[in-house]
Amino acid sequence: MDGIVVAFFVPIVVFLVIVAPIWIVVHYRSKSREVDGLTSRERAELNEMIDVANKMAARIETLEAILDVESPGWREKKSNAG
Repeated sequence: MDGIVVAFFVPIVVFLVIVAPIWIVVHYRSKSREVDGLTSRERAELNEMIDVANKMAARIETLEAILDVESPGWREKKSNAG
C-alpha cells in the first residue's frame, strides 16, 4: 500500500514543483506578448506597406486622369463590357 502512495505522490510533487511553475510562466509570457501588439519589425513592415499602397493609389489616380483626357468614355466602355 505504501508503494502505491509513493508511486502517485512523487509524480504529483514533481509536477507541482517543476512542471506547473514553468507552464504558468510560459503561458503568461505568451499572453503578455499578445497584448503588446505589433513588434517594431512588424510595425515597420506595416508602415512600408502603407507607403506602397499610397504610392499605388496616386499612380492609379494619375492613370485615370490620363485616360479621362485621352479617352473620355473609357469608364462607360468598361462598365458596358462587364
